[in-house]
Amino acid sequence: MAGLRSFIAEVPMNPLRQLRVMGRLVRRVTKTPGSAPGTLVHTGPKHMEEVRFHVIRYGVESLAEASPENVDECLALLDSDAVTWVNVDGLHDTDVVEKIGRRMGWHRLLLEDIVSVGQRAKVEEYEDCVYVVMPMLRWDATVAQVREEQVSIVLGPGYVFTFQERQGDVFERVRERARTGRGLIRKSGADYLTYALLDAVVDHYFSALEGVGHLTEELEEAVLDAPDQGIMHRLHELKRELIALRRAIWPVRDLLGMLQRSDVPIFGAPTKVFLRDVHDHSVQVMDTVEALRDVVSGMVDLYLSNVSFRTNEVMKVLTIMATVFIPLTFLVGVYGMNFRHMPELEWAWAYPALWAVMLALAAGMVFAFRKKGWF
Repeated sequence: MAGLRSFIAEVPMNPLRQLRVMGRLVRRVTKTPGSAPGTLVHTGPKHMEEVRFHVIRYGVESLAEASPENVDECLALLDSDAVTWVNVDGLHDTDVVEKIGRRMGWHRLLLEDIVSVGQRAKVEEYEDCVYVVMPMLRWDATVAQVREEQVSIVLGPGYVFTFQERQGDVFERVRERARTGRGLIRKSGADYLTYALLDAVVDHYFSALEGVGHLTEELEEAVLDAPDQGIMHRLHELKRELIALRRAIWPVRDLLGMLQRSDVPIFGAPTKVFLRDVHDHSVQVMDTVEALRDVVSGMVDLYLSNVSFRTNEVMKVLTIMATVFIPLTFLVGVYGMNFRHMPELEWAWAYPALWAVMLALAAGMVFAFRKKGWF
């Protein structure tokens, strides 16, 4: 929660955060316009110096795990008699992706989508494999931000390849289930492993949105307690964050719907039942995003109403003070004139009488204002 409060208190607004959010809405494409289809160009930032591989091969009674040093060693571990999961961290080396695609017989357009960062979540069906690309979201509590990363999954007969931009993912619990033999992973094929990976990605959407929800609550308290210009900046930034999240998550629902309705034989009927459950989760995620957007929009209106109310309160006090002093100023102005024949100037009790009239007039006006409930 300390990270959230520091986020709210951050004034002035950090322009780098603005660029990060806007960068998720408008992607900078580094591929040359007019390039031939299937041209492999990495369009994202380079997050790693070297591409890293991790391979898990398993069956009902066995499991082997390795971290090959290069792509040749990685491909040598493919086993047709077991389910093989190959995870590749780092997309900047297009030669590695091309070598894997050539060895597995993948279409060039599939390889182009893998290295093109910023893809809209989608599923592509090819003759011997299914390609899925979707965003992987994680909540970074240290900076109170949602981190977005593209993950590509290629499902084929007896194998699953996952391609990520950097090390660190949301699949550790899936790996642990495979190592310990819990659940159905070791008893099922590559299609069930793909489901487990999709489920892990979607489940972490809830974790990311939970962090956004906590941040929204903190901002709501700040709006009610002490609204200022910095809070308004935070609200607009959070609103853009939710727009980026909606854009990233919305296609995932359609993707999962297509998978469960697809006639691709690589997905068995038992696995499609589980895909239906993941689709339900994606619908819940979208409902949460829409609810948070409505809450943030309401908070903007609440902020403007609160600021307007405070301004009106200040203006009311100033107006009352000015109204009380207007008749007093009139009396002082009258007796401040320099006419010689003003009879009151010669009266001995004129000065205290004037003070008495002024005080009585001011007290009467204050009493009348309080009786009307103006303050």
